Amino acid sequence: MAVAACAPARPSLASISSGELRSLWTCDCELALLPLAQLLHLQPAAFQLRGDQLWVAGRGDAGPARGGFNVFGDGLVRLDGQLYRLRSYIKRYVELTSYCDYKDYRETILSKPMLFFINVQTTEDTAKEKTYAFLVNTRHPKIRRQLEQGMDTVISSVIGESYRLQFDFQEVVKNFFPPGNEVVNGENLSFAYEFKADALFDFFYWFGLSNSTVKVNGKVLNLSSTSPEKKETIKSFLEKMSEPLIRRSSFSDRKFSVTSRGSLDDVFNCRLSPRSSLTEPLLAELSFPSVLECEETPNPFV
Repeated sequence: MAVAACAPARPSLASISSGELRSLWTCDCELALLPLAQLLHLQPAAFQLRGDQLWVAGRGDAGPARGGFNVFGDGLVRLDGQLYRLRSYIKRYVELTSYCDYKDYRETILSKPMLFFINVQTTEDTAKEKTYAFLVNTRHPKIRRQLEQGMDTVISSVIGESYRLQFDFQEVVKNFFPPGNEVVNGENLSFAYEFKADALFDFFYWFGLSNSTVKVNGKVLNLSSTSPEKKETIKSFLEKMSEPLIRRSSFSDRKFSVTSRGSLDDVFNCRLSPRSSLTEPLLAELSFPSVLECEETPNPFV
């Protein structure tokens, strides 16, 4: 994918090509990047600036049931030099103390595409920066496999003990940007949870030997564009990505196009094997005070 700086003072990526859009399959998207300002313009039902808040559609909001994105953050996002408070997001670090907490957290983070906010500067002018939205398609087999295997592996190695697991996307994102661009808040591209077991002697946990990090890899798709026609295609693509997953007995891939939207259950099935977690209600629609944050709940990590 060709990349370039559109303006010397503001980091940017070349617009996605028409060929890429025409040949794009919904299941082909593993990871994606686009300017946050463009995301706000293309997805007004999911993201809005309201005063000093970046409003994210969540549980109880009007809109398609169980659709949207899982936004990870620490409570603040910087756009065009101004700080906004995030409304309705998942904290990048959470503590879990029971199997029910773990089960709810696991199903929540895998139920929707993940979204992270990063700021990028150019080496020529560090005073100027641009905010990007980084999307993780949790329904793509390659991405979902890495997330699930990371959680399964650590559980099998620390049975009955406390542990900490982190998922990190920093390397894949930093390698995607062309030379001369720097991600200034790379820590925003990771999230972690800590499971605290009720064990009498937790030696491995006490000495930090049960801490694990999974560096997630994948192909990053550039969704930046200034063309009105391309933006409409990207808008439809994002809507397909964020639609709720409805499992059917047939898992057929469906090629994306603007004119052929397909049904909800055709979205990102990607030949996923049937799992109980896909047939049960998505727990993202339930209330998890230890996981979800909003403007009414102060975030201790900000």
